[in-house]
Amino acid sequence: MIGDVSGSAGMGALFVGLSALIKEEKADFVIINGENAAGGFGIAESDYRQLKAMGADVITSGNHIWQKEEIYPVLSSNDDILRPLNYPEPCIGHGWTIRRKGQLDYAVINAQGRMQMAPIDDPMRRIEQVLREIRKKTPLIFVDFHAETAEEKEAMAFFLDGRVTAVAGTHTHVQTADERILPQKTAYITDLGITGVTDAVIGSDPQKSIERQLTQLPMKSEVASGPAHIQGVVIEAETAAGRAISIKRFTK
Repeated sequence: MIGDVSGSAGMGALFVGLSALIKEEKADFVIINGENAAGGFGIAESDYRQLKAMGADVITSGNHIWQKEEIYPVLSSNDDILRPLNYPEPCIGHGWTIRRKGQLDYAVINAQGRMQMAPIDDPMRRIEQVLREIRKKTPLIFVDFHAETAEEKEAMAFFLDGRVTAVAGTHTHVQTADERILPQKTAYITDLGITGVTDAVIGSDPQKSIERQLTQLPMKSEVASGPAHIQGVVIEAETAAGRAISIKRFTK
């Protein structure tokens, strides 16, 4: 599971390093949060196709998925790119998917938090509504929970502990050092981090971010340029029961 791709620097880091990373980790299935691939805000159709070509099996997203209208038809017609499950009906797109690869079925759920974010539907109840159906088909279930606060992410993880393989937080662009296996064998990390420039302010140009803080004016963030890294986790799981065996954080 790979953290939020931020602009051309993040896409470049994947182009250079993802194939080798997949081989190094012997990854069977790759989930990438791509909601900021297009210049740091949203994802374009070309980004979707590039991420798929580079090795993404499923692309997840978050609150910025709606920034580029050109992605709307892609969201409607493809279930390997997800928008958060808990946007109200009849919102376009898919909030979860099951993808066959090799001999296994992998389920991916994308949900968005509500604390310090837009007031959308309850992510816990929405996941609860689909989880029984998903578990009839596969025990390998990976959740990208796109949320602002550690409190909400940890609550979600314990809510789902033992019922999904992993809960990985995204959105804050700062990789956390709390990866662990919960008591009922669900892997967890509060935030996967950023695939982009790490020597920046959550992927944005530091000087512009400082100016925003000093003036409190509604200036648009500018994506930072410079050397970029891929951040995320590698999760090992039992295929029969879907229980997590290990979770390892990486920066490449």
